[in-house]
Amino acid sequence: MQLPVLGEAKIADHFLTDLPQECSSGQVASRPLPMSMEAARERGWDELDVVIVTGDAYIDHPSFAMSILGRTLEAAGYRVGIISQPDWHRCDDWRRFGRPRLFFGISAGNMDSMINHYTANRKVRNDDAYSPGGRIGLRPDRATLSYCQRAREAYKGVPVIAGGVEASLRRLAHYDYWSDKVRRSILLDSKADLVVFGMGENAIVEIARRLEAGETVKDLRDMRGVAYALGASEQAPDDALRLPSFEQVVESKEQFAEATRIIHNETNPYNARRLIQWHGNQAVVVNPPQLPISEQAMDRIYGLPYTRRPHPDYQEPIPAFQTIKDSVTIMRGCFGGCTFCSITAHQGRAIQSRSKQSVIREIETMAQDKQFKGTVSDIGGPTANMYQMRCTKPEVEAKCRRQSCVHPKICKLLGVDHQPVIELMREARNVEGVKKVLVASGVRMDLARQSPEYIQELTRHHVGGHLKVAPEHVDPDVLFKMRKPANDDFEFFTEVFQEESKEAGKKQFLIPYFIASHPGSDLEAMINLAVFLKRNGYKPDQVQDFIPAPLDVATCMYYTGLDPFTKKPVFVAKGLRDRRTQRALMQFFKSENYFEVREALRQAGRTDLIGEGCDCLIPSQPPREALLKRRRNAASQFRGEYVHKMDSQGQSQKKSGKKQRRHRSTKGYRPGRRGAN
Repeated sequence: MQLPVLGEAKIADHFLTDLPQECSSGQVASRPLPMSMEAARERGWDELDVVIVTGDAYIDHPSFAMSILGRTLEAAGYRVGIISQPDWHRCDDWRRFGRPRLFFGISAGNMDSMINHYTANRKVRNDDAYSPGGRIGLRPDRATLSYCQRAREAYKGVPVIAGGVEASLRRLAHYDYWSDKVRRSILLDSKADLVVFGMGENAIVEIARRLEAGETVKDLRDMRGVAYALGASEQAPDDALRLPSFEQVVESKEQFAEATRIIHNETNPYNARRLIQWHGNQAVVVNPPQLPISEQAMDRIYGLPYTRRPHPDYQEPIPAFQTIKDSVTIMRGCFGGCTFCSITAHQGRAIQSRSKQSVIREIETMAQDKQFKGTVSDIGGPTANMYQMRCTKPEVEAKCRRQSCVHPKICKLLGVDHQPVIELMREARNVEGVKKVLVASGVRMDLARQSPEYIQELTRHHVGGHLKVAPEHVDPDVLFKMRKPANDDFEFFTEVFQEESKEAGKKQFLIPYFIASHPGSDLEAMINLAVFLKRNGYKPDQVQDFIPAPLDVATCMYYTGLDPFTKKPVFVAKGLRDRRTQRALMQFFKSENYFEVREALRQAGRTDLIGEGCDCLIPSQPPREALLKRRRNAASQFRGEYVHKMDSQGQSQKKSGKKQRRHRSTKGYRPGRRGAN
């Protein structure tokens, strides 16, 4: 079970380089991958090699994982079918294509199913952007578990390979916000043979090739980017770095923080070590991550013949498709390492970019589509301005264990040249048939500050009236815990953006995103944020509540109250009332939040912010809307029932003359209720 010697290769293309060269042509496919056996037979297939099960609607567009993986397998010569949003109450859908020759590929979808279903207040969401018509209820909670179990029921002995964001981030013992407890590795609960974590194109082709060659699923345990569970009698690898056990992290929050520290220190694929975590008498083993893929492999993957449409079986619009249908992905990965974000943990810290020629070919293909309106809605990725940025010293990168290349300050070895992305933007907007190329991906403002030319190019040509940015907070301590740049970078970017917009004769605005209730954000920090918003005229329509996603560093802070790297205490707003107060402070300008904001200001001793002054957040007297809301809330507590109203049973007994049973003494006057409580 020996892995290749780390550092032998810098890219992982050995299973992607033999994809056909025409993959990079940008040609549009005439039909999607089959979702039924009838469609498979139209292709001349009487059986399938791989069946991919997903919790999302099937959209054959390179923004969706099941499409990329399916098309990559197809280009490698395999027959692939898609089972989208199956009925998980029975295994009939898993038998739709018959027994797959090689394996089932299981994914909950583009999001963790619990985040997809529930808000930060643990309330059911009203819609699902990845489902037809935005309907909810088309996938189960913890979808990976149900899907893997049904695959096992459908065909005994077929390997079950789990992947996607949900499986990746739950591969080890993790805190689950929705059950408020530490849960076991998803491998043990799902009974999957393997979990492929991170981006899976290279891994899924390697799995198919090796199973086809006669290897067993146990033989695949030497692969990078996979996690597996050992049987109780199997011997654990002796080269693995041992994590605190499941029982230890359940019992001790200090041990949970230590496990988080070790996991995140072993994410650089060039020096990461194999990890092992015991769950009772079973061990979960996590191999080092996959190596980054090359520019040539990226070009071939994104040049596959996608239809760029939802499957024709769908009759209702799919909200997620409407958002991304005219977008173009130019890179993946993020070296920002924000503690509340899962992108670095899933896509990796190394930036993997497409060539300029590949991106332009895709835009030219889009421009030939009769339904294209002339506007590319986004040209970017996880971050808009990390395209082709990399460490300038590969020998140092191979040893580096920094969690972020830009925090607490930009690494001096990081290449931050914006010229490649500037040239790409210029050429993209000059493609025939393209009227506008917008940037909707997040702009890393500390990087943009290094290139005034980039800010000028962005502001003058690639903003459609509003540009979304994510400063997230203004308090220095909170920003440090987030691994976000200082607020000074946001203020500088805002100033230059406004100047460039004015010189271009355009009326454009920034829409900043801020997070409420992030670990470290106490009442004082939120009041400072509210004052900043007031002084700068920002009135956020929506508040982004912090949601503790599995495996994130900020989630560890939320659960343990400790910074996993320093072990110092961190303030956490856990109570529903505290979280509601932080939301109200961010929207202090809404009349219905008046009394919550007033109470928070009084509690913090900041009554100077109540009144009619320039910096005051709320007036001295409550507005009429606030009074009406408080009156409605008070009335709703009684739900139409009055304290002194006799129940119908008591009245009927009185009328009938029957002797009523003597009740024991009660606390308070509650007619008809027995007992002392």
